[in-house]
Order: sequence, then structure tokens, then C-alpha cells
Amino acid sequence: MRVVKLGGSLLESGKLFACLKYIAAQNKNTVVVCGGGVFADTVRNAQKKWHFDDVAAHEMAILAMQQTAILCQNLQPEFALISKTSEFKNHSLAIWSPDLAELNEAEIKPSWDVTSDSLAAWLAKKLDANELVIVKSCEVDSALSVAELTEQFIVDGEFFNFVAKEKFDLKVISATGFLIS
Repeated sequence: MRVVKLGGSLLESGKLFACLKYIAAQNKNTVVVCGGGVFADTVRNAQKKWHFDDVAAHEMAILAMQQTAILCQNLQPEFALISKTSEFKNHSLAIWSPDLAELNEAEIKPSWDVTSDSLAAWLAKKLDANELVIVKSCEVDSALSVAELTEQFIVDGEFFNFVAKEKFDLKVISATGFLIS
């Protein structure tokens, strides 16, 4: 099984659905993690305006990921929409709609340093996936280390901690590169 994280910004660039169609055509067991995109941007802007705490922002950002997941599954119905990690076994193509209670139980840090990148890594570990692919809207130099990807703000600040010592193969790639791989 592999986990493929599709950045929320791919929705704005128009490449998110091309990536989903590409995944469906590959005939590999895949769980897709969608970033929050415009929905998460709304949470960031609201937090700046109203100054609510990171716990509330984290919960709202998870809802943003759920909104993107629902949107994607509705437009790509060959993917199952799954919330609980225990439910993935019976589906070869799934989109994860993260369950807040499960993430709280796992003590995921409520911070903007933990985005859907880190949550995808957490999910890959939880599902014992053999591969984690992080698909970005920006160009990505494949020679960069995880530390360098973090320094360049390509992945979030906690991503390194989520992937360190993990057994799965990790690839961080642009959407353009992903679609021709």
C-alpha cells in the first residue's frame, strides 16, 4: 500500500483531479491524503483576524482537509471516502477524511507546523505503507534532503520528525513530475 498526499494548492492549479485520475489508472492500492487548500487558507486568515488558539485552528484545519476530501471523492467516486484508519483494508482506492478523535488520541500537536504533509506521514506509518509520496504544486529538487525541504518551506516544520526512522520509501515531487512518473 502507498499513501499519496496531494497538496491543497493543487486544487487551485487545476492539477488535483489530474493526479487523482492518474492514481486511479495506476491500479495500485493507494490512500490519498488531500491538503486543506483554500479551506485551510480560510482558517489561517480567520485565526489572524480573531486570534483564536492553535487548538481551535488545528481542529478547523482538519475540517478543511475533510472538506477537500469530500469534494475530491464526490468528483472521483471510484475512490472510497474513509475516516478511520481501521477501515482502509477493504478498499484499493481511498481518500482519507481524517477523524479528529483519532488524531487527538494519537496526540498530534495542534500547530501550523503540523500540516497535511506530516499527517500523511503519520497515516503512512499507521497503515504500515511501503511508500509515501508527497505531491506539491511547486517544483521540487529530488536531490534535497528532508531537512532541506523543511528549510525551503516545501514541507512543514514537523515533517522530519514524522518521517525519521520510518521504513516506507519517501518521495517529495512536483505534480508535473508525479504525472509523468
